[in-house]
Amino acid sequence: MDDVPSVARQAAHPEPAQGSGAGDSPRVQVKPHTHDLPLRVGTRGSPLALVQTRAFMATLREVCPALRTGDALQEHIIKTTGDISQASGQRLADIGGKGLWAKEIHEALLDRRIDLAVHSLKDLETELPPGIVLAATLKREDNRDALILSKACGPADPANPLAALPQGAVIGSSSVRRQSQLLHARPDLTVTTLRGNVQTRLDKISDGAFDATLLALAGMRRLGLEQHASVVLNHDVLLPAACQGIVGVTARADDPGLLELLAAIEDKAARAEAEAERALLGELDGTCRTPIGAYAQFDPATGQLHVTGLVARADGSFLLKLTLSGTQADAAQIGRELGRNLRAGSPTDIFAG
Repeated sequence: MDDVPSVARQAAHPEPAQGSGAGDSPRVQVKPHTHDLPLRVGTRGSPLALVQTRAFMATLREVCPALRTGDALQEHIIKTTGDISQASGQRLADIGGKGLWAKEIHEALLDRRIDLAVHSLKDLETELPPGIVLAATLKREDNRDALILSKACGPADPANPLAALPQGAVIGSSSVRRQSQLLHARPDLTVTTLRGNVQTRLDKISDGAFDATLLALAGMRRLGLEQHASVVLNHDVLLPAACQGIVGVTARADDPGLLELLAAIEDKAARAEAEAERALLGELDGTCRTPIGAYAQFDPATGQLHVTGLVARADGSFLLKLTLSGTQADAAQIGRELGRNLRAGSPTDIFAG
């Protein structure tokens, strides 16, 4: 036997993970499996990415005692093209889209420089490179967007949150999804590109560079910055991005032992919601230039999965929102059918380019 420690030799039966919320699965015993240690965990280096990765690593240690010792889990920061491009201030759509947040991480996985990687699932492309799979989805955080107002705005009214924005207010955002929905509701607004991490964008509002911006509430909560949210926007005001609030873990398809370990921390409701929302995106073949919103929610009382999707023009002149329901087991099928319905009801120019 070689001297390299393995998960199997140190803990043949990792402790089962506890499920959470709707979609909990029964307690399971993970079968014995072998994987050399340390496990190398790839991540972007942004504050939010690191918080999410370290929370994931803590969860994995709870599941598998072998990973609690020494440096059995190693964090590997990988700078992606998306990170490098943020300084340019360009929209992501103009430089290549979602894949820019994960390209270098995928390469590190396939080159076996890392064993798994942690992502904000909304930033992960719907079609992964051959040999890479979405191995686990973690419990979903609140997926709504938060509106952050500057001192130039009026008081926030949860019943009518956009009323706090003065006529002609300038909104900082690089998201065409947010832009289209804001302009559909308030054509008088001006949306100007604002990129950067969460703190950078908060600083821009504090400095008065913009009247307001929007951020994912999930990221603000994970960073302990929720107090900066002036008002949280419900889904009838602003539909979130597909998979917003879900952390996803990718691994190589040819690593069955690791895939089995990661399955122990899977959140079943988050997996179904992610499958539906990613299937909708895949059916629409949406890019970062296409305003698309998606929200799937499992209702434990009825056993139904309700999926709402949205497509729009970036200037807000067209917006279509539809909902479709079905069983949790049919998540991907529901997402695809909803995507087809949205495409059929939209002008062809919505999906051009």
